[in-house]
Amino acid sequence: MSIFFSARELVNISIGIEGNGATFYDSLVDSTKDAAVQAAYKHLADKEREHIEIFQNMLGSVGDYQPPETLTEEYEAYLKALIDSFIFTDDKVARDIAQKVSSDVEAVQIALSVEKESILFYTEMRELVRSSDRDIVNRVIKEEKSHMRELIHLKKSLIG
Repeated sequence: MSIFFSARELVNISIGIEGNGATFYDSLVDSTKDAAVQAAYKHLADKEREHIEIFQNMLGSVGDYQPPETLTEEYEAYLKALIDSFIFTDDKVARDIAQKVSSDVEAVQIALSVEKESILFYTEMRELVRSSDRDIVNRVIKEEKSHMRELIHLKKSLIG
């Protein structure tokens, strides 16, 4: 049984990932009284929305491009497992998780996990899009890594 993803499907999945991330960060803004933490969450939500726009623009260029048929069933199953393992399966789940966090440190730890998942997915996705779109995916990966650095810095400041 072959799963096979088109580049368009992968980009649409990416739009969903970024949308769920923006929802999570937006929901966290109200969960804290710390102005610096609120500003960090707002900044991260804005960056996720920028990524949505990047991927939406990418949709026009991927067209009906199909990744190489040399992908194995095992690799396709791996990609599906990556997608299925995302913490935020939709925006409602992202909102619910944000509302249930008990501390800013817990929220940041969840955010770090989500950013790691995104980097892993985009790293795999990069190999499945046209070479002309790889630079775009590389840029998003670089930004996701910068989000991780911001979150680690935020976590350290919260812990003291």
